[in-house]
Amino acid sequence: MSTLHIRSQKSKVRFFCFLFSALCSLFLTGCGREGEEVIEKERMPVYVKVAEVEKGTMRETLSFVGDIKAEDEVTIFPKVPGKIVEKLVREGDLAKKGDTLFLIDRDVVGFEFEKAPVESPIDGVVGRVYIDRGMSVTSQNPLALIINMDRVKIRVDVPERDLPKIVRGQNAEVRLDAYPEEVFKGEVFIVSPVVDIVLRRAPVEITIDNPEHKLKPGMFARVKLITNKRQDVLIVPRDAVLVKDSQEIVYVVENSVAKIRKVQTGIVTKDSMEIVSGVEPQDRVIIGGHFGLKDGARVNVK
Repeated sequence: MSTLHIRSQKSKVRFFCFLFSALCSLFLTGCGREGEEVIEKERMPVYVKVAEVEKGTMRETLSFVGDIKAEDEVTIFPKVPGKIVEKLVREGDLAKKGDTLFLIDRDVVGFEFEKAPVESPIDGVVGRVYIDRGMSVTSQNPLALIINMDRVKIRVDVPERDLPKIVRGQNAEVRLDAYPEEVFKGEVFIVSPVVDIVLRRAPVEITIDNPEHKLKPGMFARVKLITNKRQDVLIVPRDAVLVKDSQEIVYVVENSVAKIRKVQTGIVTKDSMEIVSGVEPQDRVIIGGHFGLKDGARVNVK
């Protein structure tokens, strides 16, 4: 082999070695920059939203809907057949027990009777009048509806799983569309001992004092039964509590750093949660910006 050929081969080897070294250098430099960018990214603060832990009262409730009914409602029927010759009341009139509401002429050929009175069996208000003067009636025809509105009631159907939480005398809050700014106080009066075998529900009756007669039979009502009430407890928004590895946690901001705290929760409502342990009053818990958040991460509070 000639000397010239040997020199040519050595030159090629040196060129490829140089090229390989250059490529390795570029690759390592790129990896280093990429690693630096990742580290720098991890050091960048995460923007979060926070709320302070507060003390307050938490209530556990069950919600239902129902219709207002008068506590006492009586439909009046005539005791004798005949013609209505006097109608002495109108709808909305007050009626005392024993007041005469109608007079019936028992028009029987060959006989003469005194006009038969129809009396109110209870104190109340005339809710409906179903007949007019001159109409002929029998004992099957309803004449009027008398209602006692001093107290009203609402019947709701409670699922059997919730029945152990309800007892007689339990407080209830009632809201109506007719009075959107008012809350009416009631209490559980009857808890049925029998559960419907098909629906798996039992009727519960709530009574409400109604001295001003604001609550009228037929009105639609929303009922909340207060099943548990705890005062002076720690409260956070529901968005603050997360679950990690089957454990409830919150992130607390300390010196612009997010710290994980394991917590134990109590009563839960639509917007809030009771914290039994794990935080202190006025701790700042993160309620927004959890995505990608880690223990010890730097944070920037919005």
